[in-house]
Amino acid sequence: MARARPPKSRRRRAAGPRVGPSPHAPRPTPAERGLLALARELGALGRDARGAADPLRAALERLAAAYAPGAALVGDLHRAWLSSRGDKTAALALAWAREQLRLALEDLVARPPRAARGRVDAPPDALAWLLLAACEAIAWEPPSAAADRTRTLLELAGR
Repeated sequence: MARARPPKSRRRRAAGPRVGPSPHAPRPTPAERGLLALARELGALGRDARGAADPLRAALERLAAAYAPGAALVGDLHRAWLSSRGDKTAALALAWAREQLRLALEDLVARPPRAARGRVDAPPDALAWLLLAACEAIAWEPPSAAADRTRTLLELAGR
């Protein structure tokens, strides 16, 4: 049996121009903004060698302070990580912001000659990853141990 044709009022119309709000990228979380601000600070340290005698030392001290127990960035990162667990876009955005920070640190690690890089004989990208991971771990240390951990990182980096 053939189907009857729907009345004209019920026929589908061709899609026209979309009316309503246009799609936009989600706003960065406070954690992403904090990571990107840190990356900009580290990049500025590398560009302005006159401002700090040793840009890598200044960068590690800045990172250790940013990841100190109770620092605002630590709480922001924890909240962003928890909220991104089921959201691939949010997880990717957070990972991208962290990677920008690691790349800024890598630029500072790669500046001195290999012989002057410290105790770890590793490529700059691996050493930057290691130093960043160690700074992130400071957040979970007792507050009284943060200064000792920072000193250890500076020694590891040959500073």
